[in-house]
Amino acid sequence: MKEVLKFYKDFPKEGILFIDLIPFLQNKKTFSEIIAKLTEFTSAPNVATPEARGFLFAAPLLTASENVVNIIPIRKSGKLPYNEGDLCDIEIMKEYGADHLYYRISDIAAGKAEGDKIHITIIDDVLATGGTAEGMVQSLMQQKIIKDGKELKVVIDEFIFIVEIDELEGAKRLEKIAPVKTLIHL
Repeated sequence: MKEVLKFYKDFPKEGILFIDLIPFLQNKKTFSEIIAKLTEFTSAPNVATPEARGFLFAAPLLTASENVVNIIPIRKSGKLPYNEGDLCDIEIMKEYGADHLYYRISDIAAGKAEGDKIHITIIDDVLATGGTAEGMVQSLMQQKIIKDGKELKVVIDEFIFIVEIDELEGAKRLEKIAPVKTLIHL
């Protein structure tokens, strides 16, 4: 799988080596292997994933996995329509600055609950410092979800990444919350 990746120096800003996963979408065999591995790794019926590349890898699980029944999209500002009181703001620190992402409580409530919990797997493309994933999880775990008149707690079962940049040690940061599973280590 590593051979399919492309790298771009100084993108989106100087000092960053951008890991391009789009070539996986141009290689049917490798993409199929990735989806099979994600299916194997994913234990929760609900998957939260940030745009845009996270969507590309999480959405196929709705048909590839018997277990996955709900995708919770996490989007950039202005990309997610919402009703009053439904939108949650996540402030995250990325390796190249602060950012905001958003999700809807209703997207979590649309998922499958088990007892008094909604189990979620976080899937993202690249694990660098872990700031994005940590910010998402801190916000998700604070939510009290009401479904069928019952209050549910959000539980994070695992983090799954396509690529991990090992030297940045993002996994150490996230393993305090839930297990980290990665397909490709760089």
